[in-house]
Amino acid sequence: MNGTDKGRAAIKTQFLTTKEKFHELLDSGGKGPNDDKASDDAAPKETAEDSLEEPQEKKFKVDPDEQERTEKRNSKRMRGQNKSRPHMKPTSYDNRRLCPSIIQERETKCVYGDKCKFIHDVAEYMALKPADVGEHCYLYDTFGKCHYGLSCRFARAHISADLKNLANEERVKAMEGRTPVRNSLDKDLQWRLRKKVVPFTASDAYMKTVFKGGHKAGEGWKKAVTAENGKVSQENLALVKTIGPLTDADVIKLRQCEKKQCGNLPFRRICKRFGADITCGEMAMCTNLLQGQSSEWALLKRHESEDLFGVQVEGCFPDTMTRCAELLNNKIDVDFVDINSGCPIDLVYKKGGGCGLMTRTNKFEQIIRGMNSVLDVPLTVKIRTGVQEKANIAHKLIPEMKKWGVSMITLHGRSREQRYTKSADWDYINTCSQLASPIPLFGNGDILSYYDAMKARETEVSGVMLARGALIKPWVFTEIKERRDWDISSSERLDVLRDFTHYGLEHWGSDTQGLEKTRNFLLEWLSFMCRYIPVGLLEQVPQRINERPPYYMGRDYLESLMASQHVGDWIKISEMLLGPVPKNFNFLPKHKANAYK
Repeated sequence: MNGTDKGRAAIKTQFLTTKEKFHELLDSGGKGPNDDKASDDAAPKETAEDSLEEPQEKKFKVDPDEQERTEKRNSKRMRGQNKSRPHMKPTSYDNRRLCPSIIQERETKCVYGDKCKFIHDVAEYMALKPADVGEHCYLYDTFGKCHYGLSCRFARAHISADLKNLANEERVKAMEGRTPVRNSLDKDLQWRLRKKVVPFTASDAYMKTVFKGGHKAGEGWKKAVTAENGKVSQENLALVKTIGPLTDADVIKLRQCEKKQCGNLPFRRICKRFGADITCGEMAMCTNLLQGQSSEWALLKRHESEDLFGVQVEGCFPDTMTRCAELLNNKIDVDFVDINSGCPIDLVYKKGGGCGLMTRTNKFEQIIRGMNSVLDVPLTVKIRTGVQEKANIAHKLIPEMKKWGVSMITLHGRSREQRYTKSADWDYINTCSQLASPIPLFGNGDILSYYDAMKARETEVSGVMLARGALIKPWVFTEIKERRDWDISSSERLDVLRDFTHYGLEHWGSDTQGLEKTRNFLLEWLSFMCRYIPVGLLEQVPQRINERPPYYMGRDYLESLMASQHVGDWIKISEMLLGPVPKNFNFLPKHKANAYK
């Protein structure tokens, strides 16, 4: 292939194939054509992965005004690509679970007694429990004891003949005093957050200065809303019953499935192992943190290997963002706090958060100054070039943010409207880095090889941030550090995935619920990794992030399997590492990229 086809990667001719031959190879399990003929007469049984359909194309969002002009006014199209996606909770794969009092081998009986919804009969549970996945338990080998006991899917490694959980005392003693994961939410703090009894002294003091002359929060926010909208009169305000200031909690209802699921702690451990210098947690909603939501606080967890770690928060009002910053400053261990003012998600943007902050400079300034006033660690900001495709505004914001007190800026080289359909504008990033000096500015966008990183460093940026590139090939950090192309083999890539599953079982648990959650995150990651093209197969090095890989045969069966963009083939890979999927298993990838268009 000569690479003249726009948007298609140039692969050596001897590796190119057709879609039919590609899937024929995968369906045969790597056997030759002669082997396939022998099995033609046998009717193959349909497996769980074979029954899965190819993911549907992304459902593009329909503008409401445009929709009204269509003929089908009565039928509403679902907005977004995840609305019809099946959501299977990990708990649905393990309906009959063993009582925690038995798993943890407590001396006292279950406090719920006969009302407990879990199984108390060990023999009954063992008869219902799915078969073990492997001979060795990673948690037992690493920590000397697996706290999931009988419920562990690798239980045979540490369960005695009389169904007692064994412990390697020497290993347990060696692990004493070590805290692999920090920043967990304790029950006392969660209770106080839910009861709203946590004091925010510094935040309240700052908000008084915002409201000019110490006005009450409710009155101040009413005037602010009046000034912004220009439509609400004081007479109308008097007729409206209010419960206080307008906050993020009033306007943002962001579902868990709308968030990215790939920048989790186990994946960050993989990146650290390959040489990433700085890691940052996934975007957390400030109001959910202030409400003590366990799922949101899980995004703040930090592994001991993350020597330079920050958390990323999102919000659109200064009171909640400042309180959130004060809470994080007092309760968790981080090296910096990052404001995500580059999130393009509709549910965030339309309420004034994410990219919306870039056009709400007054609120943006109040948020940055407020968070800076209560933080003891640096405050950083992530932005995009702008909101509209041909109307960059980052160069206007950056000089202002320098005055507001940000410590570092990360600039993604695309606007909100562009998403990933166009290449990142590194010339504009370079211009902005000059405006930001002496404040460091990190560039972000389209980094997939050390060539891309070196080209980016030719600009005046202080560093580069990787997102999609790290998901497609996390060893890109090693390539950048060593300034070389790494023609990584399929077996080495499988070892990387195996390490991820080990870290996932450690993080989410080795019981059925934790194992299936690990599988889900693994499959989400494989939806990115399948886009990687091995260096030895490329006609032109390096691979570009927006080039679509054509159908090709790998140098071995596993390499071909990893190149498949079919969900069923990803599940085959997961079964190599985590055992067979449950009977009711269902998965469709969240990310259906439109970057190739």
